[in-house]
Amino acid sequence: MKFLQPKRILFALVVLIVSALIINSISLNGCALERVSSLSTCPSIQSDKDTVYFFPEKNQEKISDEVLNFLKDYHYKRQKIDDVLSDKVFTRYIEDLDWNRLYFLKSDIDDFQVLKYCLDDALKQGDLKPVFMIFNRYQCRVIERLQFIISLLEKEMDHFTYQTDEQLEIDRKDSPWPLNTAELDDLWRKRIKNEVINLKLSGKEPDKIKELLQKRYASQLNRVKQRNSEDVFWTYMNSLTQIFDPHTQYFSPQLSENFDISMKLSLEGIGALLQGSNEYTKIVRLIPAGPAEKSGLLKPGDRIVGVGQDDDKEIVNVVGWRLDEVVELIRGPKKTVVRLEVIPVDSVDDNNTKLIKITRDTVKLEEQAAQKKIVTMESRGISYKIGIVDIPTFYIDFNAYMEGREDYKSTTRDVKRLLKELVQEKVDGVIVDLRDNGGGALEEAKALTGLFIKEGPIVQVRKENGYTATLKDPDKEIDYEGPLVVMINRMIASASEIFAGAVQDYNRGIIIGTQSFGKGTVQSLENLKKGQLKITRGKFYRISGESTQNKGVVPDIIFPELYDKEKIGESALPESLPWDTIGKVRYQPLPEISSKLDQLRALHEKRSKDDPGFLYLSKGIERLKEAREKKFISLNETIRKKELEESEQKRFELENMRRAIQGEALLADISELENNEEDELTPVEENAEDKKFDPMMTEAEKILLDYICITSERMAQRKGIEKYTEH
Repeated sequence: MKFLQPKRILFALVVLIVSALIINSISLNGCALERVSSLSTCPSIQSDKDTVYFFPEKNQEKISDEVLNFLKDYHYKRQKIDDVLSDKVFTRYIEDLDWNRLYFLKSDIDDFQVLKYCLDDALKQGDLKPVFMIFNRYQCRVIERLQFIISLLEKEMDHFTYQTDEQLEIDRKDSPWPLNTAELDDLWRKRIKNEVINLKLSGKEPDKIKELLQKRYASQLNRVKQRNSEDVFWTYMNSLTQIFDPHTQYFSPQLSENFDISMKLSLEGIGALLQGSNEYTKIVRLIPAGPAEKSGLLKPGDRIVGVGQDDDKEIVNVVGWRLDEVVELIRGPKKTVVRLEVIPVDSVDDNNTKLIKITRDTVKLEEQAAQKKIVTMESRGISYKIGIVDIPTFYIDFNAYMEGREDYKSTTRDVKRLLKELVQEKVDGVIVDLRDNGGGALEEAKALTGLFIKEGPIVQVRKENGYTATLKDPDKEIDYEGPLVVMINRMIASASEIFAGAVQDYNRGIIIGTQSFGKGTVQSLENLKKGQLKITRGKFYRISGESTQNKGVVPDIIFPELYDKEKIGESALPESLPWDTIGKVRYQPLPEISSKLDQLRALHEKRSKDDPGFLYLSKGIERLKEAREKKFISLNETIRKKELEESEQKRFELENMRRAIQGEALLADISELENNEEDELTPVEENAEDKKFDPMMTEAEKILLDYICITSERMAQRKGIEKYTEH
């Protein structure tokens, strides 16, 4: 028996070698199965020769090592490079590639499991082969799908039936991975059928629909075939960086000319901050006074799927394009028109798009400047003046400041001048409108707070090394001491939250509106051998010790929420750093105003129950909520037509409700909605922020008036008691 052992061992080795060769020769629908490679830290799942599209480059391995070292040494979130991180990066990478589970098969995901806990080791070794192998399989699957769709449109679209009771699941991110190609084919058949129904309901002819879809998917296939290794590397690096937090990003050499490519766009083009989101380009924020903001046609969360030039040029489908490529299409000479095909943020169906036109222009600093106006109100026969200061952003003309010019523009300097004018005009109270102010210069947020308080700390900044700095207002001068209300909403962030939080901590004014965005982190930009890394190295904390991160600022009086908090805000972003507290600093708040707040809330709630503007908002929000909760779309054309008619009827009623409140002529029937330029898919969000119709500002004015009256009554009572005591 002992003499047989070597033979058995030899036989076992032969079996293993033969098995390996057999496995190496098998492919799964053209995308090869696992193969062991001695050159990689992890087991290999490389495709066969015909489906190996991309290879890592030497310089990418060096950049990967550089990025990893920055993350380990300088990121605020101290995270070990271990199996826990490997699991997170693996999951995020798969999600970034196929977030809606439309390309990979379950067998692909099963094959990838051998990599789940070895990516940390690969990162330490600068080994990018495992993630390139996953991307090669992904590339193979995407090409298969697009080829299937093109064939389906050519051979089967004319035979689609539209009266069956089929349904399409809207969001598949938590659904099981398709088991086989037949299941994927059926899923994509339903998706194409849904696109056809949408186009039919929009009035397009069947032959035009077929031609449009064929061009769309042929364009996507052509774009997919143009991908290169830099696309793979950029995708993976950001899957890694965003495991640390959503604001840490790798910028490839094409993007690293700017702190953020979207900031470049904001200065010349449509005035919108953009970011890549899965295969789409998403609107993150509108630049105050920019063409997009002025048009009222785009909203944060909208996704751009097509770009066209002027009125007669074809719309180019940009699904799957890199961010810098989309930006290049959108940018152009001033006064020229760009057409955007977008998926509205509250659309329940990704195929339900709208086409908008925006005239390109530059954003002038003076157009972003703070502005004021005065409204007159009456209470108990007494007339009151309310000053409103609108602050779109925290700005400073750095060039003029560095040159030492005395007339340089900044938020604080402009607001200081406006407050002086309002005091001279003897206003009884001031509203600072911060809504949609995405932040800006931190120094300006600190200085602006100083206009309303004597002196003291404004904000704490804690660095990654644990050191905490306190930024203070050293100036004892107060520019405005009267009653103050600060309006906020979901879109205020960073510097705006610092100002609102400080006003709240000092009891200096009343914060009203909706919970803010919650962006309370500090980033720096680090140069790499090629490209750049934006990395989170600190957090903001209020002087009370509470972070503004994730939770943001919660108003003293809460208004109805227009934005979907599950989609918009720091808390909606994966891996966002948590809210926490540190020690508070010594500061001298003004007398407690909680008793006044109880009275103000009661008056507000009583009034808003019957207020036409708030009833309008509630009805519109209810409509949006219904759309957001929808999980499936019917593929029965008759049912879809009926649903569209019901939706248009609600839209018609909502628009006439707004017109009635405003005293405008009512629309006679639904057909007039087509020519109603002010009305959009979600009129609540469009019109609620409009200067002409703004129920929230109207209520803010009433709250401030209540505050003035309550304060005056208490002062009168106090004076009466003092006078009585003297006698």
